[in-house]
Amino acid sequence: MIKVEDIVYARFRAPDLDKMEAFLADFGMQRYARTDTALYMRGVGSDPIVHVTELGDPGFVGLALQASSEADLESVATANGASVETRTEPGGGKHVLVHDPDGFPIEVVHGLDKLDVGEVQEIAPLNARLDKPRKGAVKRMKAGPAHVHRLGHIVLNVTDYPKSYAWYHEQFGLLKSDEIYIGDENTVIGAFTRCDQGEKFVDHHTLFLLGTGKPGFNHAAWEVADLDDLMLGRDVLNDKGYTPVWGVGRHILGSQVFDYWRDPWGHTVEHWTDGDLFDASTPPGKASVQELLGKQWGPEPLEDMAG
Repeated sequence: MIKVEDIVYARFRAPDLDKMEAFLADFGMQRYARTDTALYMRGVGSDPIVHVTELGDPGFVGLALQASSEADLESVATANGASVETRTEPGGGKHVLVHDPDGFPIEVVHGLDKLDVGEVQEIAPLNARLDKPRKGAVKRMKAGPAHVHRLGHIVLNVTDYPKSYAWYHEQFGLLKSDEIYIGDENTVIGAFTRCDQGEKFVDHHTLFLLGTGKPGFNHAAWEVADLDDLMLGRDVLNDKGYTPVWGVGRHILGSQVFDYWRDPWGHTVEHWTDGDLFDASTPPGKASVQELLGKQWGPEPLEDMAG
């Protein structure tokens, strides 16, 4: 077992790279690199790539996880009969390619280039009921797309949840944050999982595995600067005529403020901000499907959000 540090990027296919780049720019990303057959987009965080699009028939391809060392890459390679390779794509580094129980390609990467964290507009702080730091100043902000910072999580529909979780835990050390049951509490169908970084606090979930009996992509979620940034981005996506899915609201599990959209080929993509952070000592919880699809505030989800 290794213990991955985070998720890095999601990989898709689409037949029109220009159209995908235009959508992702409106979604809040920037071009890092582009070839005749692939598009690589970054956010304002230090990762050089948070979204990859390969030219081809539309679909989800796979995801990349961050290893803490090249020795970890060697461990993954040895355990899977694979090899550590130098990445030939933009961003540098090395990787190992393995496949999960449903055949999804999982890239384990290390040594990617690190970029300077980009600036975002300074928005005056919130004046809350008792704490009012904004004195003698007004709150004004410039319109424009949200600022994607990093990829936060991916949700995969899987054939056999216990088998998939066992694989991801044994390979990469992922821990359960909340298991999801349907009907009886013993009928567990999935789990929010997070990275094990010991005493370091990490996102409530990095990968959510949902046992639907059929493998598939559910959605991918990118963190944005804050609530105002998310709402500014929503205005841009609305004005450009993209397809809204669910939002704005606040989840129960993970507590994030969320806003879901579809890219031009129907992939569900999410902006989120203000999520829960756990360290390795937090025990796993259990929650119902109703809590999974519930919200603390906001509209009801569409029927197809569960995949």
